[in-house]
Amino acid sequence: MATTADIRNGLVINFNNDLFQVVEFQHVKPGKGAAFVRTKIKSLTTGKVLDNTFNSGVAIYPVRVERRSFQYLYKDETGYNFMDNETFDQISISEKLLTAADLLKEGQVVEVLINTENESPLTCELPSFVELVVTYAEPGIKGDTANNPRKAVEVETGARIMVPMFIEEGDKLRIDTRTYDYVERVK
Repeated sequence: MATTADIRNGLVINFNNDLFQVVEFQHVKPGKGAAFVRTKIKSLTTGKVLDNTFNSGVAIYPVRVERRSFQYLYKDETGYNFMDNETFDQISISEKLLTAADLLKEGQVVEVLINTENESPLTCELPSFVELVVTYAEPGIKGDTANNPRKAVEVETGARIMVPMFIEEGDKLRIDTRTYDYVERVK
């Protein structure tokens, strides 16, 4: 058992019979009254983000989790299949536990958050940036350069990304998986 003094970003806690991950927190000590911890927590089962306030010194129940490296293999009717890079065990993860699933490419290495009590996967996180090849891009219209014009392209995983007008089919792009933003062209 821990207290609110142990809260930190990324901590997974058991709260209201659900597992939540602390996204951000702020310890507040007002001039009058007791101190408290204001948190933003994300449910690992539904993905909902809640704002919650804990009184200072209240007991919290952390859950022991591990980050493990897995390699994406394929998708089928049961979900997305991954292989543990150390033990070569395979697991299947449903699409609702994945963030940016349409940027996932076969052979890509991801981090999976595993609940060590029952060895069940909680979330799957892609790296911050991925490199994908453009498979379809409409030609840019000459002279349409006012106000930073963008166009939609399709990358090899099927995702649609907004990019500058000069991007063409066959270009390799670096894409931010958190925001789906084009970062740069890669050689």
